[in-house]
Amino acid sequence: MEKIKILRIDSTDSTNRYLHDHTGEEGTLMTVVSADFQTAGRGQGSNTWESERGANLIFSIKTHPVGIPANRQFVMLEAKALAIKETLEEHLASSASAPLQDVTIKWPNDIYYGNNKISGTLSECSIQGGLVKSCITGSGININQKEFISDAPNPISIRQITGRDTDREKFMESLLNRFEKYLDLVNSHDFETIDSLYTRSLYRNSGIFRYEDRDGVFQAEICGITPEGHLLLQPDRGTIREYEFKEVKFII
Repeated sequence: MEKIKILRIDSTDSTNRYLHDHTGEEGTLMTVVSADFQTAGRGQGSNTWESERGANLIFSIKTHPVGIPANRQFVMLEAKALAIKETLEEHLASSASAPLQDVTIKWPNDIYYGNNKISGTLSECSIQGGLVKSCITGSGININQKEFISDAPNPISIRQITGRDTDREKFMESLLNRFEKYLDLVNSHDFETIDSLYTRSLYRNSGIFRYEDRDGVFQAEICGITPEGHLLLQPDRGTIREYEFKEVKFII
C-alpha cells in the first residue's frame, strides 16, 4: 500500500474542498494536496486565512481512521495540531536567530508562537454508522511571508521570527512523518496519549487569564478538554464552564 500520496497544485479555492471532490485515495494511508495559493482559505466558522502566493504551506490531508467513534473525531484535530507544533519547535530550535518563545496550541486549532498565530487547522470528518469514515484536516502555516496586510490581529511567520527563508518541502516532509506517527496512535485507539499531549501543549495551560463569553469578560484557568473537544474553564469565582467552538474568546 502506498502510504502517502501527495498532489501538488498551483492554486485552488480550497484544498479541503479539492480533497472532498478527489477520488482514488482509498488505497493510501493519507492523501495530501498542497497548493501555492488558495482563493477561499478559511478557518473555524467565518474566519479566513491570508497567505502570499508561494510563500507558505497550504495543504490538506485526507485519512481513513479505523473504528473512531463519531464523538471522538476531535482526536484528528489534536493529532494534526501536535504534528505541526512539534515540527515548528524542531525547526525553530535549529535556528540560532529565533528568539526563545513557547510554541503552543491555542484551543481548538491554532498554533501560537508566544502570543502570535503561526498556523491554523480546519477539520472536517464524514460519519457513517456512528464512526468516522474519513477525515480531512486542512492547514495553513506561515513559512516565508515577510508581512501581513489583512486585519488579522496577530499573525507571524517563520521568516519574521528567524530572518531567513525555510525550505517548504523539507518542512512538509518532517511534518508528514510526525502526523503519520500520530495517525498510528489514532488507529490503535490510544486516545489517552494524544489527549494528554494536546492538553499539556495548550496555550495558557497554566495560570489565570481573561476570556469573554456571551455574559461578558471573566478570569479563569484552563482545567481540561472534553473527549468531544470542548474547552473547560474554571473561573476564579464560580463553577467549571464548558464551551464549544466559538462560544468563548481568548482576550490577548
